[in-house]
Amino acid sequence: MTTVVDSNVIVALWDRDNALNTAAQMALDSVLDRGRLVVPAPVFAELMALPGRTESFLDEFFQDTDVAVDWSLDERVWRIAGRALQGYAGRRLKQRGPGPRRTLADFLIGAYAAANSFPLLTLDEGLYRAGFPELKILRV
Repeated sequence: MTTVVDSNVIVALWDRDNALNTAAQMALDSVLDRGRLVVPAPVFAELMALPGRTESFLDEFFQDTDVAVDWSLDERVWRIAGRALQGYAGRRLKQRGPGPRRTLADFLIGAYAAANSFPLLTLDEGLYRAGFPELKILRV
């Protein structure tokens, strides 16, 4: 079984002071025992925005951890992401409340998992449940 890993799981793994560090490591180990791990290209791009995270650092990290990076996002992924983003924009207009704004990358990650029928390992169950109701979500 292939599992998609969301950016926030890797960020939690890298944060030594993060209370979720141990939980993220255990969750990654658990899904790795059942198959392979993959991140779509938007995860790679999001991780580069973190301090000290260069392309070479990320290349080495993914190679050392045997996590594949899938650089291809086909038309189906983009369409699924667009529909989910459209739904989010509509919900956000109605709510007008506080909360984090989501980026296109979040929806591309969910759409990639949904289009390939892969489960998604994430810390952000709410976003993906609302945008991709049929997606199997594995929560840290």
